[in-house]
Amino acid sequence: MTYLAKPQLHYPALPVNRLGYTRRDYEGSVSTLCAGCGHDSISAAIVQACFELDIEPHKVAKLSGIGCSSKTPTYFLGNSHGFNSVHGRMPSVATGAALANRELIYLGVSGDGDSASIGLGQFAHCMRRAVNMVYIVENNGVYGLTKGQFSATADKGSKSKRGAVNADAPIDMVMLALQLGATFVARGFSGDKTQLVPLVKGALLHRGAAFIDVISPCVAFNNHPGSTKSYDYVREHNEAVNRLDFVSPRKEITAEYAPGTVEEVVQHDGVAIRLRKLHSDFDAHNRIAAMNYLQERAAAGEIVTGLLFEEPHPEDLHARLNTVEVPLNRLGDGELVPGPEALERVNDAYR
Repeated sequence: MTYLAKPQLHYPALPVNRLGYTRRDYEGSVSTLCAGCGHDSISAAIVQACFELDIEPHKVAKLSGIGCSSKTPTYFLGNSHGFNSVHGRMPSVATGAALANRELIYLGVSGDGDSASIGLGQFAHCMRRAVNMVYIVENNGVYGLTKGQFSATADKGSKSKRGAVNADAPIDMVMLALQLGATFVARGFSGDKTQLVPLVKGALLHRGAAFIDVISPCVAFNNHPGSTKSYDYVREHNEAVNRLDFVSPRKEITAEYAPGTVEEVVQHDGVAIRLRKLHSDFDAHNRIAAMNYLQERAAAGEIVTGLLFEEPHPEDLHARLNTVEVPLNRLGDGELVPGPEALERVNDAYR
């Protein structure tokens, strides 16, 4: 992977947080994604959230799979632990790491192809097991690295850049997360930093499985008329690119709108999506009501954004397994090998 390091010199008057870090200290390498890609806005939101929460970078472990989205951990938290796994297998790595060392903050970044197709089973078990992590899906409805095929989250009836129509029903990752027992579930839009940063902060502070689905338009392969996840669908119209090996610069699509309102965002391809921001008095502690509301607004052609559900008293995988407080990777033979007498007592209990 090719990447560019950012200069280490900082402007002396940059604001610092309680730990004495500037926002630049939470950044990574220079992004090699397409200009205007929504994924870069998500990286910026993660940087801002960690800066505002005074998180020590070495306390974070960032993990990813394969795809454009899975490249993004290179572009934030350059001083944190990082692991780029194989396609769709990030949840397994995160589960093992979280069990081994409970003292780190686990942040998994994936894509709709990585999590909703080959990694769907991995995603499901990560949510139902309450792995203590933040799981962010950067959702653009296409496989960007392999030239724009539909992903499993592409809406039925949407058109690809080449004009093909998707005949399959989409997988709603938010609805799945709710059904599988995730204890923090939210949806955001990459162009709405005002909403996204607080969602990321809330997820980082949550103990348990925290899931955020972020609509993140692909400027190269899903910004055309007929797409329902393009920038001009989610804001302003731009001519689509016309060569597979060249991506012209795009202006980032942003959207600012009040809670409880609907914003029609037109993407670069001319297609518009309708984002409904949850009202400020929405009850985010009712899982069934959240699922019903999602279905109701989906039938009206709207994509709901905001915090949909949070369990008031969540528990994570360590609580369910009753593991010791000491991280498992620090236990020695004395704790892990209690001897034949202990093994015999266990065997006797099953005889």
